[in-house]
Amino acid sequence: MSIQLAESNSQILKCFPVISQLRPHLEQDNFVEQVRYQMKEGYQLAFLEVEKQAVAVAGFRISNCLALGKFLYVDDLVVDELKRSHRYGQQLFQWLIEYARNHECKHLSLDSGVQRFAAHRFYLMQRMSITSHHFSMEL
Repeated sequence: MSIQLAESNSQILKCFPVISQLRPHLEQDNFVEQVRYQMKEGYQLAFLEVEKQAVAVAGFRISNCLALGKFLYVDDLVVDELKRSHRYGQQLFQWLIEYARNHECKHLSLDSGVQRFAAHRFYLMQRMSITSHHFSMEL
């Protein structure tokens, strides 16, 4: 078992079966291209691999803002639905915390859909706090 950043196209593609469970609108044919485009803006993809298979994936970026200072924002965090309850999510989450600390971030934050009750339980068990409401509108 190892956690690493996806750097090669094959590593990025290895993450698709897992991340598509969270983001079903994604298409495998342009997934690598989309991730590469986001990487130009600071996006990174980390994955936990067991027996050469990605079982947990996190997409994240480091940014700065007036409210938080330097922070790590988790865009995507998902464990393969057939591999849940094996602590893979917790291990990847702890890796993200250490990555943030090693990069001098003061906060780790994420948004979670209001319907994702199991994810909310997980985040609360990781000692995260609900600190705001996120509002959006489609344009």
